[in-house]
Amino acid sequence: MITAGIDIGSITTKAVVLSDGKILGSKVGYTGYNAEKAGEAIYSELLKELGLAPDKITRIFSTGYGRNSVKFADKAMTEIICHGTGAYFINPKVRTVIDVGGQDSKAIAIDADGKVKDFVMNDKCAAGTGRFLEVMARALESNLDDFGEISLRAKNPALISSICTVFAESEVISLISRGETRENIIAGIHDSVASRVSAMAKRIGVADPLMMTGGVAKNIGVVTALEKKLGTRIIVSHETAQVNGALGAAVLALKD
Repeated sequence: MITAGIDIGSITTKAVVLSDGKILGSKVGYTGYNAEKAGEAIYSELLKELGLAPDKITRIFSTGYGRNSVKFADKAMTEIICHGTGAYFINPKVRTVIDVGGQDSKAIAIDADGKVKDFVMNDKCAAGTGRFLEVMARALESNLDDFGEISLRAKNPALISSICTVFAESEVISLISRGETRENIIAGIHDSVASRVSAMAKRIGVADPLMMTGGVAKNIGVVTALEKKLGTRIIVSHETAQVNGALGAAVLALKD
């Protein structure tokens, strides 16, 4: 049985195809202004890459903020359930999932069966999300993909105290004008994100093992800072972190 999951986020759209519970392939692309077209395009491109005709897919589930725009999906599922399911699929021992995406972040507690027990979500403020990091990268005229490695060279992380993205950007600009090193500033930015995310996660209680998903999970600087704040090791599945929601949707399409 071949199933597919499509996760339409505010910034990126992801698709995953499973065959009898094994990942055949995944695809990530920008959502843009038209979520419906983004879902169709990413899904079609993935099928083409895999050499699969649309009629070979038994069921399709959608998730993400644009899940209802996927007209050809058999069912739309909430992000929370899909992210919990995706993480559990990768590692059934996982009991806490922290997902940091482009526009929101969430912490999810799951039980031994992979069911969601509790969750908390930040979707009202850019602080503690990928968007926050993008704004800071522009202020520093740096490539966001390099942030993680650069921050690990910091000797004394700068303090970024503002919880508002706009004010935090002003702090970064002030640090630059005072001659603070790029490494220390970026490490401070990562500490700021980790502070917001860890405070959110602690509201539901963090049980080990802990897995981090979402595009920001690819940033070793944020992961390291978050490990220090929470006092525990964080598991990251680099191959599936960004497509975890779509993976969970595809798994649910197989089981539901």
